[in-house]
Amino acid sequence: MTLPPLPSIIVEPVVRAALLEDLGRAGDVTSDAIVPPDLITSLVLTARQAGVVAGLDVAALTFRLIDPSIEVEVRRPDGSEVVANETIAIVRGPARGLLTAERTALNFLCHLSGIATATATLVATVSGHKARIVCTRKTTPGLRTLEKYAVRAGGGSNHRFGLDDAILIKDNHIAIAGGLQSAVERARAHAGHMVKIEVEVDTLSQLEEVLELEVDAVLLDNMALDDLTCAVDMVGGRAITEASGRITAATAPAVATSGVDLISVGWLTHSAPILDIGLDIAATG
Repeated sequence: MTLPPLPSIIVEPVVRAALLEDLGRAGDVTSDAIVPPDLITSLVLTARQAGVVAGLDVAALTFRLIDPSIEVEVRRPDGSEVVANETIAIVRGPARGLLTAERTALNFLCHLSGIATATATLVATVSGHKARIVCTRKTTPGLRTLEKYAVRAGGGSNHRFGLDDAILIKDNHIAIAGGLQSAVERARAHAGHMVKIEVEVDTLSQLEEVLELEVDAVLLDNMALDDLTCAVDMVGGRAITEASGRITAATAPAVATSGVDLISVGWLTHSAPILDIGLDIAATG
């Protein structure tokens, strides 16, 4: 798949913060002491296991912010499936800059590729059903935009990006508002005409009440499969249906058979294991 890169103006502040955290107060004292300033070398980014690539543009920016003369030749762009020992990219330039940026670039690339790989695995499990795999707001602070991009690289979709782009009414909102109807009415009075309203429900009786209020989407949280199937039938296309609650690759296919539109998975962004990617010297000269 072809995935448009994130604008540099969004990515650069995140990368700069990561580099500054690593460089500290004195820079890379190890590379400055050992590596000649005029030494040019090439490093090869290699997948050490099968997966899906995400974050190459972020990694490339990491290198360029350390030394603008560094060049990155992409062999397998974001969204590509790779096998073990496959070359992802070749990085060329001053050795000092390459080694200084190496760890931060790999941190981004391995983490984001891990998210893309986990997403692709889940997407494959629900193939043949209409359900789409979506991420949530359970993201690493400061990395939300990058992590949600990685979900797209893996073939998934994004839920809301923050508290400001959609209304999601949960149990605490309902309790504070004094009831479901009051919560929805307040939300509808406050929302702009482009803002959708979703309500989380745990039971079929709650769902019945919600449907009378004509909301845009319902979040069916931690429902048993029989109840989930019944819930989709009750909705009957009147709202978007979203299933959530400890979804895994083992349980996702059954959840998809219920007919839900979306399956939201928090662990994709907060707990997906990294994709192991190596960065090794190819040639020096």
